[in-house]
Amino acid sequence: MRHAFLAAILFVTGAGPTLASPCSDQIDKLSKRVQGEGREAISASTGGQADAAARGGQGIAGSTGADASGTTPPDKSADAGKGAEKAQAAKVALDEARTADGKGDATACNAAIDRVRENLANAP
Repeated sequence: MRHAFLAAILFVTGAGPTLASPCSDQIDKLSKRVQGEGREAISASTGGQADAAARGGQGIAGSTGADASGTTPPDKSADAGKGAEKAQAAKVALDEARTADGKGDATACNAAIDRVRENLANAP
């Protein structure tokens, strides 16, 4: 009887299951967006693979200076690299938010969420 009473006290005082925090809700909302940005960055950065395959298939060497049709413009390639950096930074910040939320550190969690949003907003 005494053990049941102690278990009930522990459950009521917070040693039981925890509820989702506001930070957890923000993490859940941003997770899909971060994953989407990562997929877009990967697909944008692999656009040059078609150019490489075309050169290889046609026997055109990149060092000869021959112009291959369909070459990815340099500005698009640069944007793909920037997008990948921002997507990775957003993912790291999201992982930091999860860690802080797991420790119950709302201040650190909210700061990490702000970094996630900043990186997503600045992605090309």
